[in-house]
Amino acid sequence: MTTQEQLHQWQELAQQLRVDSIRATTVAGSGHPTSSMSPADLMAVLLSKYLHYDFDHPDNPNNDRFILSKGHAAPLLYSMYKAAGVISDQELLSLRQLGSRLEGHPTPVFPWVDVATGSLGQGLPIGVGVALAGKYLDQLPYNIWVLLGDSETAEGSVWEAFDHASHYSLDNLIAIIDVNRLGQRGQTELGWNTQAYANRAKAFGWQAIEIDGHNLTEIDQAFSAAVAVNDRPTVIIAKTKKGKGVKTLEDIGGWHGKALKAEQEQQAVAELGGERHITITVDQPESHSQPAVLGVPQPLQLPTYKKDQKVATRRAYGDALLALGTSQPDVVVLDAEVNNSTYAEDFAEAFPERYFEMYIAEQQMIAAAVGLQVRKYKPFASTFAAFLTRAYDFVRMAAVSRANIKLVGSHAGVSIGQDGASQMGLEDLAAFRAVWNSTVLYPSDANQTAKLVAQMSDAYGKQSDRTGIVYLRTTRESTPVIYSSEETFPIGGSKTLHRSHEDQATVIGAGITLHEALKAYDKLKNEGIKVRVIDAYSVKPIDVQTLRQAAKDTNGNLIVVEDHWLEGGLGDAVLDAFAGNSSTHPYKGSQLQIIKLAVRDMPTSGTPEELLHAAKIDADAIVETVKSQVRQLVGVS
Repeated sequence: MTTQEQLHQWQELAQQLRVDSIRATTVAGSGHPTSSMSPADLMAVLLSKYLHYDFDHPDNPNNDRFILSKGHAAPLLYSMYKAAGVISDQELLSLRQLGSRLEGHPTPVFPWVDVATGSLGQGLPIGVGVALAGKYLDQLPYNIWVLLGDSETAEGSVWEAFDHASHYSLDNLIAIIDVNRLGQRGQTELGWNTQAYANRAKAFGWQAIEIDGHNLTEIDQAFSAAVAVNDRPTVIIAKTKKGKGVKTLEDIGGWHGKALKAEQEQQAVAELGGERHITITVDQPESHSQPAVLGVPQPLQLPTYKKDQKVATRRAYGDALLALGTSQPDVVVLDAEVNNSTYAEDFAEAFPERYFEMYIAEQQMIAAAVGLQVRKYKPFASTFAAFLTRAYDFVRMAAVSRANIKLVGSHAGVSIGQDGASQMGLEDLAAFRAVWNSTVLYPSDANQTAKLVAQMSDAYGKQSDRTGIVYLRTTRESTPVIYSSEETFPIGGSKTLHRSHEDQATVIGAGITLHEALKAYDKLKNEGIKVRVIDAYSVKPIDVQTLRQAAKDTNGNLIVVEDHWLEGGLGDAVLDAFAGNSSTHPYKGSQLQIIKLAVRDMPTSGTPEELLHAAKIDADAIVETVKSQVRQLVGVS
């Protein structure tokens, strides 16, 4: 094929991508046609010459990866799939319809979509994770292509990605910025100042190439230069026009997120040269290699701890992680510059090739975890619980991506002591409970922690226990070991530590507050009051059956105590266990009464004991609350 023939083919394909983006959005009555039209030339060249992808085998480890970070340009992506011959024109026109795979923003319901996008600023950080897998774990020569919008480069997460990609010399990562000048409400921050983008990228150590994003020759040359570089990531900064090719749309504001009417569509399609139904053959990967072997699986030997020994659950997490590293070579670990506090440092020392330091960039850490699991690795990402809130949108989108990641938040609650409120994760249980398909675990001792960490990684072969977002909350303080290393702790279960037929109330705790509940039990027992004590280590899913039985057995009196804000945490999880189970039902003559002891006032600095007492979530508060409930029961009788 001559150069002119190739340019003509690319031009025709680009026009088809534009026409199909318009057609699909017009039928849908909504969508982003103009945002899909500006990068059409870029995508025509990429799809025709540079992307190496086996659409029949999307799990081929040698496939290049393409991430549409500007997820609102989904019509363009689906038009590319039509051009590749993997969806029909009929399916293309089902865009945004209920039951269609063609959602308003891409999700992995398509086998060729690795991650959901649409919340801007996430595609490139996730691309960093995939690139880490490719270069350091798989050790395969595939490239990761990420198409960004210019507006999303205002997101700080994009520059976390620029920083980390350069730090790890990810020469397999190629970013393409579609600089079409117009955002949702007007001009973007930098407009068409492509040099400003280039200067910023170069300052981070990237190869930066400025091009006319509608000049097919320049696009070809830029892509060729990008795949040739072998010491740094590349960003192609393409000046484009939103709505390119249609006079009434091109570089005109007010069209973001608006579909054309039928008569407008007809005129636009005609101006673009009419409908086309070109199908191209996308090049297969040149390599047929398999991912590198990172180790030989060994039998799992979890750490064990003796009863009454004092061990922080964060310490047990680090010990268990080290054991998993030996047992499961697909386990990888990330941390946000606190691995000497989360004890992920032990894994880092033992398996440096499977540890990635994310520094203080929590958004990038979660995104990298999502990218790593795209390549079937099992990422554990840890930091202080308080700081995971910075990356909450990435966690939310990870759920939309149906991603399997394991997150660990240490130093949770007022029990961390003197560091004060800025370091106290008091929102984390509520936040992670609200994530779709999530699992939330809160161990109280070291042996329990080790067993739960193993289940997070599916070490016992229970696939249902670990899918989705799995969050483990650990404690700063060393606490007594109360369970034998032989005990089991199934996700969705609980442990009843004290139980009798004379129990007058049930005290439910987890983590640090379980130990306060046990202290309260001893004090109450000495005063002739018996209570049931339940360790609700599985906050989500919670053990509904055990809780409902306890309510029946203990006069409907339940006291939940947690080192967390009042809203959304363990107390609300317990309340949810009774949803649909009317509180008017009698419990031995009484109604269901659930009292929540939780942090209500803004904490300050102090010792852990002082702060637990001030928050009224210590043993003294539990004793007082139980006595009050018992007195009410006697008064009713």
